Amino acid sequence: MRTLNVSISDIEFNKFGLKEDQINFTDFIELVSKELMRQNLNKSIELAAKYGLSSMTMEEITNEVKAVRKNAKNRH
Repeated sequence: MRTLNVSISDIEFNKFGLKEDQINFTDFIELVSKELMRQNLNKSIELAAKYGLSSMTMEEITNEVKAVRKNAKNRH
């Protein structure tokens, strides 16, 4: 097994809820993945609000998805 050293700030250490100075790679990847998902979700929410999509009902969203899929099928 190899060891990889990564330096992070105390703020990041606390933000990720780390308790020890060592973490296995699988757990590290999971922590990073969760943070990226959180950031992407926040960006999606921000864009939805910016373009007026955040006020759409689930029925409107479903209809939009169906229309896009139908259009994509018609192109092929």
